[in-house]
Formats: sequence, structure tokens, C-alpha cells
Amino acid sequence: MKYEANSPEEYINQIAQDRQVAMQKLRNVILDNLPKGFQETMNYGMIGYVVPHSIYPPGYHCTPNLPLPFITIASQKNFIALYHMGIYADKKIYDWFVAEFPKHSKLKLDMGKSCIRFKKPD
Repeated sequence: MKYEANSPEEYINQIAQDRQVAMQKLRNVILDNLPKGFQETMNYGMIGYVVPHSIYPPGYHCTPNLPLPFITIASQKNFIALYHMGIYADKKIYDWFVAEFPKHSKLKLDMGKSCIRFKKPD
């Protein structure tokens, strides 16, 4: 689902009310742990966290005028999604994440290449 929002706050205010708390918590965890210099943005109609051109001048290889994506969060039709480019790009990080997830959640991991799907907001 795509929302017409110009800021993360607008985005969260537009999504279903039962997801707003979970999305804000997810956003806060990311902001509290975001590497120095990375930026929160709105891109592709979702809340994004990017490596800006000031840190990585080449930008995104597919569209170099855009900053390098790092993490994106979104409220999709049937789930909350967290897209993490590091998991997709590095098999060691992927393997670590898959092994650690069950230690922190009672739910089964629902994951694509870079997409982690949370079907229950809690």
C-alpha cells in the first residue's frame, strides 16, 4: 500500500490505527540504533533510512542520484514490513539474523530476501 506522506509522522498518522503504535516503536528502535550520519527519509512512499551522498557519494547503484538505501519500514496490506538491505547483501548477516530471531520472538520468521514481515502488530 502506498501512502501520500511527506514525513514519517504523516505516514504513521495515515496507516491503520491498530498498527500505529507498532510502527512508531519500530521507528524508534531504528532511530536509536541508526549509524551516525545515516538519515531518515521518505522514499518510495515508505519511511526509509539511507546512507547519504555525503557518506557514500556513488549513491544507489540502480539510481545513483538517490542515496544508498539501508532500511525501509512500511505498512503493507496484510503486514508491517521491514526491508533491510544488509540482510539481503551479506549472507553472514542473513544467517545470523535467521538464527537469532527465534531467541527473541515466539512467532515463526516470515521473511523474503530483504523483507521481514510482521503479520501481528504486537
